[in-house]
Amino acid sequence: MTEPVVRQLGVGDRDGWAALRHALWPHHSIEELHDELSDMLKGDFAGFGAFDGATPVGFVEVSQRLYGDGCDTAPVAWLEGILVLPPFRRQGIARRLVAAVEAWARARGLTELGSDAELDNVVSRLSHARWGFAETERVVRFRKGLA
Repeated sequence: MTEPVVRQLGVGDRDGWAALRHALWPHHSIEELHDELSDMLKGDFAGFGAFDGATPVGFVEVSQRLYGDGCDTAPVAWLEGILVLPPFRRQGIARRLVAAVEAWARARGLTELGSDAELDNVVSRLSHARWGFAETERVVRFRKGLA
């Protein structure tokens, strides 16, 4: 098997990209996730994909945020989501996707990359540690409807 190619995603990648987004966020419809991409590609946002030939096997999304919880500088790059399909995991693809995000952020003059994970998502927390992230804080948020 050849090593998957990592490159920035564009308008022509939307169908495969949306399918990967749906695998990561199945509680959203694939149509909704597809439609978001047009607006996101116009802003302070980028996506990178890993391809086995023409087949997308992983992706990462990054945005530039005005600030990031746990970060010391502003603005910051923020890792919004990352997924590698199960047959392609444990091959360093996620690490290469994160490296592409880091290069994108540095090219914009940003000096920090933030991210987050659910407290019970141990796999994500361990992955972040392997990618060089340091945990900065833990939080539980609350809400109360007033209607």
